[in-house]
Amino acid sequence: MKRFDELTTEDAARARDEGAVLLLPVGSIEPHGPHLPLSTDVLIAEEAARRAAGRLEEAGRLALVLPAFVYSTVEFSAGFAGAVGAGAENAARALSDLLAALLGQGFRAVCLVNAHLEPAHLGSLRAAVASAAERTRRNAIFPDITRRTLAARLTDEFRSGSCHAGRYETSLVLAVRPDLVREEIRASLPPIDTSLVEAIQDGRRTFLEAGLDRAYCGDPASASAEEGEDTYEILSEIIAEAVLAELEAPEPSGH
Repeated sequence: MKRFDELTTEDAARARDEGAVLLLPVGSIEPHGPHLPLSTDVLIAEEAARRAAGRLEEAGRLALVLPAFVYSTVEFSAGFAGAVGAGAENAARALSDLLAALLGQGFRAVCLVNAHLEPAHLGSLRAAVASAAERTRRNAIFPDITRRTLAARLTDEFRSGSCHAGRYETSLVLAVRPDLVREEIRASLPPIDTSLVEAIQDGRRTFLEAGLDRAYCGDPASASAEEGEDTYEILSEIIAEAVLAELEAPEPSGH
């Protein structure tokens, strides 16, 4: 995998002229239960981007991974230590500026690789993509795994909506940074069958309002690195498919 930030400016110009694809991991700094690090979403997004870059290079496309965007909206984590983020409008504006800068330089495709699923954050991503397109007349790519057709390819727990720091995310962290998982705590955590999708539909605005006083739901004790590996394969496939579909579309005139 090649990292965008490790290039020189002349390297970046050559990569652009060769049609490089840019992958932007997007996560958050927020609580993920008593057993996972605050950077859980960032770790997942970066690994999914890394693996997607490998798939794209196998398909003959130069792919570069950008530094992650980490300070996104974390309103749902209000009341917990370690939740650090920006407001939804500010996050959308910052992301729009990033996307517009990259697309404006002429890079063929920029794809958001998102692992933070808070509704306000997802709204920020959609707003940023729309704003960047309006500013540059070019489209950024956002394969939104909360959409039904993509979610159907992921795990049962993910589809249930009861998956914040549960089996789904814990498995993904175990696959790449097992040293950051507090195993002595994870093994004793009982399953919590609370769907955040339903809680949000019922008007709950925070984990605490949803009754999640340890900032997790799902079944982290049943997680495994093997499931994490399988899930990364699916995530990277989803990302690569979205990028290749965009690359097959005609380029906008004037670029």
